[in-house]
Amino acid sequence: MNAIYYIGLDIHKKTIAYCIKRIDGTLVRQGTVCAERKALQHWQSELPGPWYGAMEATLFTGWVYDFLKPYAVDLKVAHPAMLKAITAAKKKNDRADAEKIADLLRVNLLPESHMMSEELRELRRILRYRNMIVRTAVKMKNKMSGLLMEVGAQYSKKRLYGKKYFNTLLERVEDVPNSVKELLKLSRSGFELYDGIQKKLVSALRENKRIQARVLRLMTIPGVGEVTALTWVLEIGELDRFSSSRHAISYCGLCSAQHESAGKEQRGPISKQRNKHLQTILIEAAKLAPRWNEQLALLHEKELARGNRNRATLAVARKLVEFMMAVDRRESEFETTKLAA
Repeated sequence: MNAIYYIGLDIHKKTIAYCIKRIDGTLVRQGTVCAERKALQHWQSELPGPWYGAMEATLFTGWVYDFLKPYAVDLKVAHPAMLKAITAAKKKNDRADAEKIADLLRVNLLPESHMMSEELRELRRILRYRNMIVRTAVKMKNKMSGLLMEVGAQYSKKRLYGKKYFNTLLERVEDVPNSVKELLKLSRSGFELYDGIQKKLVSALRENKRIQARVLRLMTIPGVGEVTALTWVLEIGELDRFSSSRHAISYCGLCSAQHESAGKEQRGPISKQRNKHLQTILIEAAKLAPRWNEQLALLHEKELARGNRNRATLAVARKLVEFMMAVDRRESEFETTKLAA
C-alpha cells in the first residue's frame, strides 16, 4: 500500500512554495514551482504517491485549487486570519510557511475555510464586479453635483440624474465655463455607461438556472430585493455550512466581537472578521426593508425607542438573515404567519 503524503502550498503570483511530508513528519521534499498550469501539471506528475494538500486563501488560490483538486485525495483551503494566529513566528519565509501548512494539515489542525464550487465562484465574481461598477457610477453622479456646486449653478438634486432635465439644465445655466459643461457631459456619459453595464450583469445573473429558483424564493420576503437575494445566494453558497442563524449572523458581520477572560465578558464593536460584501448589502437593505415589511417595521420602532438608530438597523439586518435562512432551509416561499409564530 502506498504511503499518504501531506503537502503544504504557499501561493504567490509567480511562484508556489511547497513542502511534502509523511504522516510522521518526515520531510520528503521542499522547493518552489512556477505558478503556471503547465508547470503544475509536470510537478504533480512527479509526486511520490497519493496526497492531501492545503493552501492559504489568497487572490490566486481559486485557479490553483480548481486545477489541483482532481489529482489530490483531498485539497483544503486555510482561513488566512486564523492561520496567521496559529503560525505566528519570528522567522517567516515561503519555505517555512509551506512547511507550517503541511504540519497543520498532517496533525488535523488546519483552520479550514469553505470553498464554493467553481460555478458559484464564477457567478460571485460577476456580482462583485457589478458592485464595483455601481460604486464607480455613484462617483460619476457625485462628480456631476460637485462640478455644478463649484461654479455656483442652481439645480434640482432630485432631478439632476434624469436625462431630459440634465440636457435642459446645460442649456439654461449661466456663467458656467464651457470646460465645466464638457466635464458634465463626460460625467453623464460615464454614469450612463456604468449603469448600463451593471444592469446587463444583473440580468445575466437573474437568468442563471442554477440560482434562479432560490433567488425568486428569497424575493418573496417583503423588503428583500433582487440584489440582496443574489448577494445572499452567491456569498453564502451552501446553507448547510451554517449550524444556526447565529453562526450566519456572525459570518455576515452583524454582531459585536467577544472578549472573555477569567469569567468576565466584554463586547466590543462590530467584528472585522466577516464577509464585507454581505455586511454592506444587508445593512443597506435593513435601512429600507421596514418600509415594505410590517414585522421589520415593528422591530425597528422597538429598537429605535431605546435611542440608538444604528443598533435598530443592525437588529433589522439580523432579522433579515433569519428570514432568508428560514426560506432557504424550507425551500418554499416566505410565509409571515409561520415565521412570526
